[in-house]
Amino acid sequence: MESKSPKEIQVEEKITHWVTKIVAGQTSGDDLPIRLWNHLRNNQEVAAIQDYANMVSIRRLGLNDHGPVHMKTVCRNALKMLSILHSAGMKTSLEKENIGTFADSVAAVMLASLLHDSGMTIGRNGHELYSGIISYSIIEKVLSQLLPEDYNILRLTIIRSIAMEGIIGHMTTHPIHSIEAGLILIADGCDMTKGRARIPLEIPSKPAEGDIHKYSANSIEKVKIGRGNECPLKIEVHMRAEVGFFQVEEVLIPKIQSSPAKSLLELYAGVEGEEMKRYM
Repeated sequence: MESKSPKEIQVEEKITHWVTKIVAGQTSGDDLPIRLWNHLRNNQEVAAIQDYANMVSIRRLGLNDHGPVHMKTVCRNALKMLSILHSAGMKTSLEKENIGTFADSVAAVMLASLLHDSGMTIGRNGHELYSGIISYSIIEKVLSQLLPEDYNILRLTIIRSIAMEGIIGHMTTHPIHSIEAGLILIADGCDMTKGRARIPLEIPSKPAEGDIHKYSANSIEKVKIGRGNECPLKIEVHMRAEVGFFQVEEVLIPKIQSSPAKSLLELYAGVEGEEMKRYM
């Protein structure tokens, strides 16, 4: 198993920041998200899956990063959005339906984020379904260990189900219905900066179908997630070349359009030094 890169360690620190902040002020003292994060960041099976998924994606298939940095970046993005929405008074689907807590939603989103591309260990086509197959037993085992011995089986079932919905639905090929799963879609689409395409672009290769994803991602300088003016969330995509609009229009927007959380955000994109274009 590969050692953690400086980038991966940096992303882990950001996840720790958001999990700690959420538990300190937004989960009414329920520390499940912190215990879950401490478990998952040190889980050797999860780490092995993430590392191998990246090897398959980059070395074998010539695609962008689908490994530990990507999956943890998606987790960071989703946690930030969850925290902002909660601060704005917005409820998750579990809270609205009075069948779960905010801590349950956070836990489900973390599990989905950190395992959503596990199916890339097998291949690209249908990897969201393979991810579900691979992740199910891991989620079951982790939750059984972290919840008290007298845990409510319904709570485990609900967290696991929301996580599975987020995993299987992250490619927009399968309809999703919860805010939690919808945030996985958006958080995944937001990981489009140039760092994600750095390694594939450094590997010599012949022109191939899908190269536009690498080159468009390489032009994205940063993606900002923050509070919106008219909606609770605002996403800003800053790029150094217009080819980056491909990534916004062909990757991020379809994910947002398929997300139950689409009405909760504003989307802006533009070339640095020019006026930002508002999409939503």
